[in-house]
Amino acid sequence: MSKEHSMKKYPGQMVFGLDIGTRSIVGTVGYRNNDRFYVVAQRMKEHETRAMIDGQIHDIHKVGETIKAVKEELEEVTGRKLAETCIAAAGRVLRTVNVTADCEFGSDKEITREDIYALSTMGVEKAYGEFQTLNDTDMKFYCVGYSVVRYYINHYPISNPEGHKAKVISADMIATFLPDDVVDGLYKAVGIAGLNVANMTLEPIAAIQVAIPEMYRMLNIALVDVGAGTSDISITKDGSITAFGMIPMAGDALTETIARHCLVDFGTAEQIKRNAGELEIITYKDIMGLEQTISKAEVLEVANPVIKEMAMQISEKIKELNGGKAVSAVFVVGGGGKMEGYTDTLAEDLGIQKERVAVRGEEVMQKIEFLEENVKKDSLLVTPIGICLSFYEQSNNFIFVDFNGERVKLYDNNMLSVADAAIQAEFPNEGLFPRRGKELNFTVGGKARIVRGQLGEAAVIRVNGEAADIHTPIHGGDKIEVIASTAGEPAAMELGALNEFGDVINVIVNEKKIELPKFASVNGELQSKFYDVKENDAIELLNYYTVRQISDFMDVIIDKKMNLYVNNKLADMDTFVYENFSVIWTMETLKLSDVERDMEEGGEEGYDEENAVEGAYVSDPYEDAEAAGEEQAEEKVSGQGPLSSENAPMQAAESTVIAVIVNGKPVALAGKSAYVYVDVFSYIDFDLSKPQGSAVITMLNGREAKYMEPLQNGDTVEIYWKK
Repeated sequence: MSKEHSMKKYPGQMVFGLDIGTRSIVGTVGYRNNDRFYVVAQRMKEHETRAMIDGQIHDIHKVGETIKAVKEELEEVTGRKLAETCIAAAGRVLRTVNVTADCEFGSDKEITREDIYALSTMGVEKAYGEFQTLNDTDMKFYCVGYSVVRYYINHYPISNPEGHKAKVISADMIATFLPDDVVDGLYKAVGIAGLNVANMTLEPIAAIQVAIPEMYRMLNIALVDVGAGTSDISITKDGSITAFGMIPMAGDALTETIARHCLVDFGTAEQIKRNAGELEIITYKDIMGLEQTISKAEVLEVANPVIKEMAMQISEKIKELNGGKAVSAVFVVGGGGKMEGYTDTLAEDLGIQKERVAVRGEEVMQKIEFLEENVKKDSLLVTPIGICLSFYEQSNNFIFVDFNGERVKLYDNNMLSVADAAIQAEFPNEGLFPRRGKELNFTVGGKARIVRGQLGEAAVIRVNGEAADIHTPIHGGDKIEVIASTAGEPAAMELGALNEFGDVINVIVNEKKIELPKFASVNGELQSKFYDVKENDAIELLNYYTVRQISDFMDVIIDKKMNLYVNNKLADMDTFVYENFSVIWTMETLKLSDVERDMEEGGEEGYDEENAVEGAYVSDPYEDAEAAGEEQAEEKVSGQGPLSSENAPMQAAESTVIAVIVNGKPVALAGKSAYVYVDVFSYIDFDLSKPQGSAVITMLNGREAKYMEPLQNGDTVEIYWKK
């Protein structure tokens, strides 16, 4: 047969794959032609000692010798010298981290390929950082790959953000890490057999190559590879592999239980376990050399507690990896999963139909052809063949590059770029992209505002002396130089640049409309528009002026003897004036009326017959004057009254009482020798501080009145809000 194979030329490139397992090493040689893979030869050899435990090499030399024996057998069968091989790292040593990365922009922008790449590198960097906090060993780990599970724009899922406009883009990602000593152990063992590594993949990925074709990865499926020391788990959904996991319990746990029950060595127990799948009665020799028999039913009864424990742990891990819920179906590969009752127990623990948990062997190898005779398509062959198929998908290997003078080891997936080398060299992500200067944070009216800094210069990148960028492909031996990007100027802004600052306040001063520019208070102090806003400033745009500020703005000096009115009420220099308020200042001085003097002297006078208007009630002038005096006193105490003993001395003077009709009702005005229109507001309930219309209408005897127009006895006054 070896001569026949040696003379034959195969239509496809020959691939040699090694499944370096805990119990055995399986070598496969084959080629792909069109959409089918042809297995030319396959050989398996068990470890003579427990040189591997739980998927990790413990005795490199012995594992290397076993690999060499398998290689030599295959060379004899195929008649070809085998110099390169494809290998896979076990799920036992695989570490994965799931992260969500966010990239926020100042405003909506069109998402570019550069933005997506930056998001991915941020995610890998974040995953590496989280992994470092979880890594409780001294081992160095390498990121051997990552995949994006789902993208988001403005927190809504999307398949591809490129070309869309968004303020925030995000990605759920899964990053995979391998420890350096595991990789080195595999490489050294293969080297002892005289082989170079042509491609390296991960066992869970290799198994999926065969067990779950890409067309089925839209479905939520779990693949469980039950090996000797570990059970590796992969989850697919929405077209991609979304999670990896592992439990440290598999076929060896069943074998050890049988060994203790039957009192045999590990190898004999392994044979009893395998025979239980085919024979009803198994014959064996115990450690005393005595021949014994055991039924298949007894083997299953002994193994049942372990099967239940394994199924429970795998079920819990699947739910954990799948967001707390069961998957739709489970494919089982590997030898340990063939034990009777395993798939039914796993289905029960997951709460899904028993038919949806099944061992996959021949069913998933419809496009696999074995050129050797009497080869059974079995679940044991899924991972070995998957390792070979991975060669065609991606030729992976570890390469070394020089990054800023440092030798960096990278897992080559045929898609390596400068950015991958930067991540592995722990070059800061922000050093690759133009950096903004320090942002400026402040508040306007209690609401947070941010002004972003200017963009700096991009990183200067050279590969082998040639200008490059973060996307430039790299290969083994490349020399990469990166001069970090720079930060731009920090954010700066003058107060006058605020949109709100350009508004004005409109007030009426002595019947003239005045536009007043708004002032701003910064941390409690008034500032001009030229003020440079500082970090954490609290800015309040004032929507009022004081009378004093108005007079300063108008460059008017208000004499101390002047009376001030704001919305027709007595005021002072510190009274607030808001939008559309009216302000009046006049030289009129207030004098103590005869009525007030009579009150001091105790005189009484109830009805002024001479000044009364026919049909109108005239209020008691003594009571009116007293009320007026109390109101003025209250205004002075509250700080709103404009008068003081200095600028308005209360002097004796003749006073008169007049009666006017205000909005259809008689009102008596008392306490002064003469009255103007605005005096009426002191006698009626008309609150100008709470506008109820667009303007105040003031009418006198059927025509428009002026605030300082004199009033006569019997005048008709109308005051109301214009709707």
